[in-house]
Amino acid sequence: MSAMTTKKVNAVIFHVLVAFGGLVMVYPLLWMVLSSFKPTELVLPTSRQLIPTQWTLDNYVNGWKGFMGYTFGTFFLNSFIISFSATFGTLISSAFVAYALQRLEFKGKKLLFTLVLSTMMLPAQILMIPQFMWYRHLNWVGTYFPMILPYFFAIQGFFVYLIMNFIGGIPKDLDESAKIDGCSYYGTFFRIILPLIVPALVTSAIFSFIWRWDDYLSALLYVNRASMRPVALALQLFSDPSSGSDIGSTLAMSTLSIVPATIIFLIFQKSLVEGIATTGIKG
Repeated sequence: MSAMTTKKVNAVIFHVLVAFGGLVMVYPLLWMVLSSFKPTELVLPTSRQLIPTQWTLDNYVNGWKGFMGYTFGTFFLNSFIISFSATFGTLISSAFVAYALQRLEFKGKKLLFTLVLSTMMLPAQILMIPQFMWYRHLNWVGTYFPMILPYFFAIQGFFVYLIMNFIGGIPKDLDESAKIDGCSYYGTFFRIILPLIVPALVTSAIFSFIWRWDDYLSALLYVNRASMRPVALALQLFSDPSSGSDIGSTLAMSTLSIVPATIIFLIFQKSLVEGIATTGIKG
């Protein structure tokens, strides 16, 4: 067998294995989407059958009606408010902190950078109890404040580190030129650095939005009214241990819940790939 033939055979085997692995990973998602169009009574009996034999939109109609007088549109709006607000705070604060740690010189810089990195290594579950006690003392429990305001203080070291790497690739000569032209540190940041780090900001925005959109535990801890529930927590209402679960409506609303993140990913996919490649972040 020639070297060229061997190379082609290896390429075919590689693509077959990758396709099979991709199918295994995407199958549960396909099952959820397609099963949402099945009648509720046929979802579990035909769970091994991917393509529905009977198609219906009843699950979407019933699921969208929501609970206790609140449609699922209310829950989607709540999720958008939390996700967009927290993402905006994350981008602004992380960009400022990343610029300071990468470009400015001040006492305690190395210690501060170490503390920022340490937040990436500390499991969030460890902080849940002290954070809850703190927020309760501030009378924030029962509001969106615990799920939004902390992100305006760069509490996620991952995004600070990602943006720092991107800023590190920008020539410092630009900073010097801006300084000669009379720009302050703030002027340099807003006029020079900020426009150049857009790919890193887009990457951070996508990850931050998805994480906040899927954040179930924070909503469970701090939201105590049905009208304030985000989508991630509202889906729990479909499961009632005393009377059973409406699995059809659950699958339908779960399918709708992944649409916003999917759309954002598809729109900004090019910037996401550019940001990941430039900052050296590997999945």
